[in-house]
Amino acid sequence: MPKTDSITAGVANAGASRRNFLSCLGAAPSLTAFAGTGFLSALGAPSAFAATQPLDPAQRRHRAYVIRRDAAIFQRDRPVQMSVDNGDEQLYPSRIASFTKCLPHNQLGEVDLNAYNAMIQALASGQPRDFESIPLGGTVKFANPQASYCYDMMGADPAAIASPPAPTFSSAQTAAEMVEDYWAAITRDVPFNQYSSDPMIDLAASELTRLSDFRGPKVNGLVLPEVIFRGSSPGELNGPYISQFLWQPVPFGAATFTQLYRTTVPGDDYMKDYTAWLKVQNGVAAGSNVFDSTHRYIRNNRDLAEYLHRDFMGQANVLAAMMLLSYGAPALSPTNPYLHSATQNGSITFGAQMALDLTWSAPINALHAAWCQKWLVHRRVRPEAFGGRIHNQITGAAKYPIHSDVLNSTAVQTVFKANGNYLLPMPYPEGSPTHPSYPAAHAATGAAGVTMLKAFFNESFVIPNPVMASDDGTTLVPYTGPPLTVGGELNKLAANVAIGRNQCGVHYRSDGVEGMRLGEEIALSILRDLATTYNEQFPGFTLTRFDGTTVRICPEC
Repeated sequence: MPKTDSITAGVANAGASRRNFLSCLGAAPSLTAFAGTGFLSALGAPSAFAATQPLDPAQRRHRAYVIRRDAAIFQRDRPVQMSVDNGDEQLYPSRIASFTKCLPHNQLGEVDLNAYNAMIQALASGQPRDFESIPLGGTVKFANPQASYCYDMMGADPAAIASPPAPTFSSAQTAAEMVEDYWAAITRDVPFNQYSSDPMIDLAASELTRLSDFRGPKVNGLVLPEVIFRGSSPGELNGPYISQFLWQPVPFGAATFTQLYRTTVPGDDYMKDYTAWLKVQNGVAAGSNVFDSTHRYIRNNRDLAEYLHRDFMGQANVLAAMMLLSYGAPALSPTNPYLHSATQNGSITFGAQMALDLTWSAPINALHAAWCQKWLVHRRVRPEAFGGRIHNQITGAAKYPIHSDVLNSTAVQTVFKANGNYLLPMPYPEGSPTHPSYPAAHAATGAAGVTMLKAFFNESFVIPNPVMASDDGTTLVPYTGPPLTVGGELNKLAANVAIGRNQCGVHYRSDGVEGMRLGEEIALSILRDLATTYNEQFPGFTLTRFDGTTVRICPEC
């Protein structure tokens, strides 16, 4: 029997001021599903009836109040576990390991400390006027730091679920993540279908295997071309690199959406010289993309990077929901109470309307939670800025505690031979977004939507007529390997969105991993609240988490 995992949550002290808020973020000790919590067992099923008659309007309003009240009490009373950063901000007074983009920097790309302190003061006070007083280094603005203080009306409070400390600046793990990002940049134009035969991919896989602390998937201890740049959730290593949900045609009302996307031309990379790199750190754009005249199916990391450059948060999940709904009843979750009804369908509560609504709405809760962690706790430096630290360390312009695994890597030397410097080549002229790196927002929103889809659809359902993109991305060809399931392809979709942003150079692997975990937790907390609202006899939502464990969410577990 699969292990039943727990749903973690917590709550910030309701009476804390915004200054104290920074020390009150956290996550609760684990709870096994909902058994013994006293919340749902006391509330029971959300019946709309009193004895044999419907509730009158006053009774129903009170019933609705009780459901909302008890859900709020449940969230309020969960124990608090402190969010803890990795200590780098305090360890390095020059803030070389902290997010500083948009602020003014010196010629080494080190931040003006007065400007950084103004940013910290604004984050500590939460006062809108303080944010308006932060000195900028250019014209580019910060990405909505006040979203860190937002509240949500369903599910866990954004501050309730903690992300663990990010890997430290000097660690072997961070070095390995940077080596992976460099190799992703070097091989950006290699079609996924050619990974098993491409010499640069083979060289990348060999180097990642030798690193002290690389935490990507391996086969018998080796990073192989077949698993490079992938995640490790169930099903992610099966079949093509790209999920079927990013390739197959999407039913879109009375039309069908073909997933041919605008992409950029080979070699369209930026921040390949130091002047451009420094401008971007100060908040000045460094050019504009050069677009391919032919739209293509996603066939390499450059195409995936451009897709993730232009998508709206949760876009891939919405398209996946439409595809899943087109498969009909066999693709619905086995726990759907309408599968065996002789007289009803469940489009509003257990069908298209609810699935689409949650797939659309859960990502904003995940964003609120990610922003809490990004701005108020971790403030991790972006990989593009780390690339500048590597360049200045190797050239002797500065001395930083960077692990030798990246300084001595073949990846960094390969970039130097191509560009004459050690900077991380970026596919986006503006570089990374203007918010801290950890945890990743795309990962959190993608995971939140995927978790909702797992709750409403059958993870074991086999995707019909699987395909893969041709090497030039102009056509889809049949995929003839082992069957691809909904659960595996949804996990792969979440990884394409999360790890795909690593391949863009805007995140580290751990940003994506922890962003996915955070988004999953937020979605599970929403499902927990939702489970108390149904009138149907409902056995609960059952789904597989990204770590392979099974969780069940029901009114009376």
